[in-house]
Amino acid sequence: MEDVLPSGLLEICLLVGVPRERVRALLQGTQRRPKNLPPLDPEVLSVFVPPFISREETPVINSGNNLNKSKRRSFRKKKERPKIENIKNLNGEQKAPDTEDITVPKDIDLIGLPLLCFPGGLYITSESKEDHIHFLVFTDVCGNRTYGVVAQYYQPMQDGCISSNGQVPVCFVPSAVCVISRYPYFNALKDCLSCLLVQLRPFKDLDAEEHIKEFAAKLFLIPSPPPGPLHLVFNMKPLQIIIPSREDPDSPIIDLDLHLPLLCFKPEQVLQIMTCILTEQRIVFFSSDWALLTLVAECFMLYLHPLQWQHTFVPILSHQMLDFVMAPTSFLMGCHVDHFEEVSTEGEDLILINIDNGNITHSKMAEEKPEIPDVPAQAAETFRKRVESLQLHYDLELCHLRAGTDLGELQMRRRAWQQKLNVEVQQMTLHLIVNIFREVKDHLNYEHRVFNSEEFLKTRAIGDQPFYKKVLETYMFHSFLKARLNRKMDAFARLELSTQSEEDRLNLLFHAPRRLTMASKQFDPQHGISRRMVISMPNLQDIKLPEGPTRNSSLRRIETGVAVKMPSKAVNTFKIPEIRFPLMFQCVHSYYTDFFNHLSKAINTLPPDNSALLARYFYLRGLISLMQGKLLNALSDFQNLDKTDLRIFPTDLVRKIVETMPPPERLQADHKPELKKLISRVMENQREVTKIDDHVKNFELPKTHMQLDGFVKRIQESGIVRDLDTIHRLFDALTVGHQKQIDPETFRDFYNYWKETEAEAQEVNLPPTVIEHLDKNECVYKLSCSVKTNYGVGKIALTQKRLFLLTEGGRPGYVQIATFRDIEDVKSTTVSFLLLRIPTLRIKTLSKKEVFEANLKTECDLWYLIVKEMWAGKKMADDHKDPQYIQQALTNVLLMDAVVGALQSSKAIYAASKLSYFDRMKNEVPMMVPKTTSETLKHKINPSAGETFPQAIDVLLYTPGHLDPSERPGNAHPKLWCALNEGKVVVFDASTWSIQQHCFKMGRSKLTCMIMVEQSQVWIGSQDSIIYIINTHSMSCNKQLNDHRSDVTDIVTEKRNGIPSEAYSSSLDGTVIAWNISTLKVNRVFQLPCQNLTSIKLHNDQLWCCTGSCILVMSTHEFRLQMKIDHHLKDVCSCFLCFQLFPERDEVWASYSGSSDLYVWNTKDFSSAPQKIHLQDCSEITCMIRVKNQVWVGSGGSSQGKSKGKIYVVGAEKKTVEKELVGHADTVKALCSAEDRYVLSGSGKDEGKIAIWKAE
Repeated sequence: MEDVLPSGLLEICLLVGVPRERVRALLQGTQRRPKNLPPLDPEVLSVFVPPFISREETPVINSGNNLNKSKRRSFRKKKERPKIENIKNLNGEQKAPDTEDITVPKDIDLIGLPLLCFPGGLYITSESKEDHIHFLVFTDVCGNRTYGVVAQYYQPMQDGCISSNGQVPVCFVPSAVCVISRYPYFNALKDCLSCLLVQLRPFKDLDAEEHIKEFAAKLFLIPSPPPGPLHLVFNMKPLQIIIPSREDPDSPIIDLDLHLPLLCFKPEQVLQIMTCILTEQRIVFFSSDWALLTLVAECFMLYLHPLQWQHTFVPILSHQMLDFVMAPTSFLMGCHVDHFEEVSTEGEDLILINIDNGNITHSKMAEEKPEIPDVPAQAAETFRKRVESLQLHYDLELCHLRAGTDLGELQMRRRAWQQKLNVEVQQMTLHLIVNIFREVKDHLNYEHRVFNSEEFLKTRAIGDQPFYKKVLETYMFHSFLKARLNRKMDAFARLELSTQSEEDRLNLLFHAPRRLTMASKQFDPQHGISRRMVISMPNLQDIKLPEGPTRNSSLRRIETGVAVKMPSKAVNTFKIPEIRFPLMFQCVHSYYTDFFNHLSKAINTLPPDNSALLARYFYLRGLISLMQGKLLNALSDFQNLDKTDLRIFPTDLVRKIVETMPPPERLQADHKPELKKLISRVMENQREVTKIDDHVKNFELPKTHMQLDGFVKRIQESGIVRDLDTIHRLFDALTVGHQKQIDPETFRDFYNYWKETEAEAQEVNLPPTVIEHLDKNECVYKLSCSVKTNYGVGKIALTQKRLFLLTEGGRPGYVQIATFRDIEDVKSTTVSFLLLRIPTLRIKTLSKKEVFEANLKTECDLWYLIVKEMWAGKKMADDHKDPQYIQQALTNVLLMDAVVGALQSSKAIYAASKLSYFDRMKNEVPMMVPKTTSETLKHKINPSAGETFPQAIDVLLYTPGHLDPSERPGNAHPKLWCALNEGKVVVFDASTWSIQQHCFKMGRSKLTCMIMVEQSQVWIGSQDSIIYIINTHSMSCNKQLNDHRSDVTDIVTEKRNGIPSEAYSSSLDGTVIAWNISTLKVNRVFQLPCQNLTSIKLHNDQLWCCTGSCILVMSTHEFRLQMKIDHHLKDVCSCFLCFQLFPERDEVWASYSGSSDLYVWNTKDFSSAPQKIHLQDCSEITCMIRVKNQVWVGSGGSSQGKSKGKIYVVGAEKKTVEKELVGHADTVKALCSAEDRYVLSGSGKDEGKIAIWKAE
C-alpha cells in the first residue's frame, strides 16, 4: 500500500554526525587541538520516520481506514557496527541493536547514507564554517529514484557539550540534517532546511532533535500537488515555500535552476555533454561544489526529456566510493575535483567533465581517445542561436526594477524570473531533441513494430551519420522507439505535432511509396497553399490540391531562427493551512479539517469553466478525505475528475481504496449509482489490462521461403508498400511461372534493386533551369538511359505529374513531353534502322500535333507499361476527384520497375504487367463517372492513408474555424473530424485537407455521434456508454461523462441567444440526459417508455426521439410526452432508422431499416397517411441530413456483386429526387454538412474514403 498512496514531501529525515561522547573522548586524547584530528566516520544519530503521532493515538486517526495498515515496512541492518548503539529513537532514548525497531522506507541504506551526507569527510574544526547544502539521488533496482537534500551545519562545543551563554567554544562539530523525498523538490527542500538551520542555532542536542522531529512531521503532512496549473504554498518561517507541480502527468517535476549548465559551459560543450549521455558513455562530473554536481547532472537529465537515462546514476561519490568509477558499464557519476587526477589516471574510457572550468577530457588510461560525434549540424546551429537569445543573468533583469524592500517580494520576483527562464530552456532543449529525432517516425512500421534503422541512416547527412550510428544502438533510443511505436502522446509527440509543417501533414495524407529522392527546391510560401486565418471553409476551387507527397523531408532545412517564445501557462497557488504543534491527534485532525474546508471554499467560488483548476482542488480534497478515513467522500471527489480532468485520475489509488474498503462502506458505495459505476469501471479496467507489446525489431531480409502471408508481413516491415491489395499483386508478379512462394534470393534481389534505384534517383541533381518548370511538390522518380528522341538526345524523366526530357550537352535542359492529363494515346512500336528493328515508344498528346518518339530499345516495354499506368491513374484521379489514385499509380510503376530489375528474365515484362491495376481497370471495365456526380463531386480524401487496409467511416463532423490569438494559426482553420473503427478519430485541416491529428483513441468501441457543443469542446458518443470530451485547443481528451448505462446514440445542443446552454444525450436503452455544458452536471434525466432510441432532434423546446417503433415528442422542461408518431404502415414491418425535421413546413421525414423509401408526415395531422418517396436502385437507406431546403440521403446497394454507395438529393418542396450521386464503392455510412455549402460523405470498410460534394 505504501507504493500506491501518494507520499508527502518527506519519506524520512535523519540527523547525521558523530556522538558527543566520541568527540569528548577525541578532544581529551589530543589535548583539545581539533586540527590534529583525523576525519571521523559519520553516523546516523537519529531517524525521524512517519507517522509522527504517539502510538496510542494511531488507531483513532486510522479508524475506518485500512489504507494506513503496513504503511512502513520494518528495517533491519544487514551488518552490525558498534556505532549502532548510539542511534536514538524518536524520543531520544538509546536502543540496543538487538531491539532496534526503526521503520524506514525501503531502499534507504542507513549504513551508506552518512558517507553521502559528508562526501568530503567529517572534520572537527577550530573555526565555524558556513552552513552548506548539497543534493543526493538514489536509484533502486527498478530504476525508481528517491531524492535527498542535506544541510550541514556546525555546532560549537565546550567540554563535549554545545556551548552557550557566552562560553568560548573549543571546537566546532559538523552535523547534517538529511531529508529524503520521492520527489525532486530541490529548491523547496533547500528553502525548508535553510529555515530549519536558522531555528536550530539556539537549541542543544535534545531540544534540536525535538525541533527536527516537528520539522519532519510538518513536511510529511504536506502533499505533493497533482500535475497541472496549481502550485502549493506553505509557511516555513521566515520563508514562504512553493511546491511546484509538474506540467502534465508525463512531464518531470522541475524545481531547480535549469540554466546552470548554460552558465558553466559554452553551447558547443553543452551539446557535447548531451551527446555523451545520448551515446551512453561512462561519464564523470567534477566540481569543488558538491551541490553543483547533482544539480548540473539533473539538468542534463531534464534536457533530454522525454528520453531517459537507463544506467547507473550517482551524481555524488564520497571519497570512499571512488572505486565505483571502475564499473565496466555505462554510468553517470560525480566526484570532487580534488580526485580528478586519481580518477583520470586509474579510470578507463571515461569522459571527464570539469564543471568548474568547463573542460571536457578523457581519462589517461584510455587505449584510444573516445570519439564524441557532433550533434546533427542543423539542430546544433538552431540550438546555439536559441541559447544566445536567452537572458541568463538575473542581475541584468534587476537593472530597471525598483529595489525590493520585502523578503517575500524579493523571493517571488526571483522565482518568477527563474520559472520563465526554465520554461524557455525546456522549450529550447525539447526543440533540439525533436529536431534530432523528428524523422524517426518516417521509418517505423507500427503494425509489425519495426524500425528500419538502415534506411533511416541513409537519409541522414553524411556528417550526421556517426552521431546516429552510435545513438541508435543505445537503451535510451530503444525506449524512445517503444514510446513512438505505442503512439505515446508525450512532450516530444506534442511538439512534433504542433511544429509539423504542411509538408509533413501532406505526407500523412499521401503516403509515399518510397523515400522521396530529388533534391528539393526551397519552399516559397507565396506559392504554397494559403495559410490565411479563416473563419469558414474556403471555396474548394480556390485551393490547388496537391497530387502527391512533398519531397524528402530530410533534405528540408530546419528553421534556425530564434525560437518563438511560447506564452507561459497561467499557474495558480493554493495556501496550505498552518500546522499546529505539539503534533497530537487533535492538531492533525484540525489541520486536515482546515485543509478540507479551504479546498471546499475554493471549489465553491471557482467558476465552472475553469475545469483544470477545479480538477486539482477535487484531487487534493480527495486525498485529504482519504487521510481522514472518509473513503466515500474521497471516491466522490476522484469521480469528479471525469468531468474536470481525466488525465490526473488516480486509478491505482482508487482501486486500492475499493479493495481495502470495509464491507459497510462498500455497501454504502454500491447504493450510490455514480460510485457503483466508478467502482465497476476501475475494477473492470484492472481485469482488462493486458501487457503492452513493447518489443522493437530491426528490419531483416528473410532467410526462408515465404508463402503469401509471410511475404505480406516482410514487405510491410520493409516500408516499401503497406496496402494489402497491392502486395498481393506484387506477390503474383514475383511468382509468375513458379510455385506460389517466394524464395529468399528473389526477395533479396527485389529489395536490393528497389534500394539501388532509390539511391540512383537521390543522386539526380536537377539544375535550377529545370526545377523552375516543375511544381513545388514534384520530384523525379525514374530516369531512363540516355536515348535518342525526336526532341533531341537525353533521358526521359518521370514525375508524379509529367514526363519530360532531360536533354544532354554542356548544360542539361528541360523539354516537356507530356503531362499525364494531356496524353491522348501511347504506343509501343518498332522503327527500321539499317537491318535492325528498334523498339520505340510513341506518345500522342492533346495539346501538340507532333507525336513524341523515343528509341528506348530494351527499356521500351517497361516504359510503355509505366506511361499507360500513370495515364490511367491520372484519368481516374481526375474523374473521381481523388489524388490518391495518381499516388497509387506511382507506387505501381515503381514496383513494376523493381520487378523487371529483379527478375531479369523473358517473363519480367509479363510479370510487371500484373501490377498495371489502373490500366487494366480502364481496359476491362471502363468506369464512366456520371455527369451529375462529376459536376457535384469536388474532392476525395482518405483517412486510412498509410494503413494496411481501408477502415469504415462511422461518423463525420465539420467544425468551423475561429480566431484565437493564443492559438497557433493552424488551430484557427476549420476541421473535419472522422471517426473510424475501434474508437479512432482522425482530424483534417479543412482549409487544405491535410491531416492535422493522425489518430485519437476514444476507448475501443465503435463511435456513434460527434457534435461541437461549444467552441472549445467536441463531444463524442460511444457504444461503450461513455461521452468523450475533446478540448479543441489542446486537441486532447481529458474529460468524459459516464452517466449513461447503454450505447450513446445521439447528442444535440440547445442554444439561448446564440450561445449553447444545454446538451441532450440519448442512449439505446431509452435514457435522455440533459447536461449543463459549462459545469458538465446532469440537469435532468428521463427514461422513455420504450427502448431502441437511435436519434434525437431539438426544436422549440421539444425533443423528438426516434425509437424502433415510434417517434416520441417530449417537452424539454418537464420531459413530458406531447406527441407520438406510430408508422401504422401495413407494408412496412421494420423499425424507424433515422428522421429529419422541417418545422417551417410542418413536416417530419423518416426512413425504416431495410427500406428504400422515404416517408413524410404532416406534423399537424398524423392521422393522415404519410407521403412516400421511392428511391430508385437503392437497397437500404443508411443516413440522412438536411441541407438548406434539401434532404441528402445516404444509401447502400450492390452492382455486379460488389457494394456501392449512392447519395440521393431530394427536394423538400417537390418531394422528388433532384440528383443521384454515385461517389462511393461501398455503402454510405455517414453524412455531414459544412456550413450548408458542402456535404461530406463517408463510406464503409471496402472503400473507406470521404467525398466532398458541392451543395446548391
